[in-house]
Amino acid sequence: MGIEKTLSIIKPDATKRNITGKINSKLEDSGLEIIGQKRILLTKQRAEEFYFVHRERPFYNSLVNYMISGPVVVQVLMGENAVTQNREIMGATDPKEAKVGTIRKEFAKSIEENSVHGSDSLENAKKEIEFFFTNEEIIEN
Repeated sequence: MGIEKTLSIIKPDATKRNITGKINSKLEDSGLEIIGQKRILLTKQRAEEFYFVHRERPFYNSLVNYMISGPVVVQVLMGENAVTQNREIMGATDPKEAKVGTIRKEFAKSIEENSVHGSDSLENAKKEIEFFFTNEEIIEN
């Protein structure tokens, strides 16, 4: 597999509760390095564009409205098998099904307010990183 990059989003429920640092600690403790990070407020248009793949799903409008309800922290993570590693540390989408020690088990409020998003493949990671970041905003040590 090797060294990969992936996108992570700390969602509005987590930023509102001021737990960004706790989430970042879990990511870094798992061996991932944060090489790009910014706090933003998504517009409705940008959220609709980002989640366009889900436009036909019944939760689409609710998801868009949730993601524009407060600031998010978008970040680029890098590390060995970063996509898989990030998904493992995030835990299952439904916090009731997430393993103990995962971000969603510890911090998520519900299946919708589940505190974090992570790319689900290398292909999507590349697209999602390019959606939020320029090359100049990603600093590898």
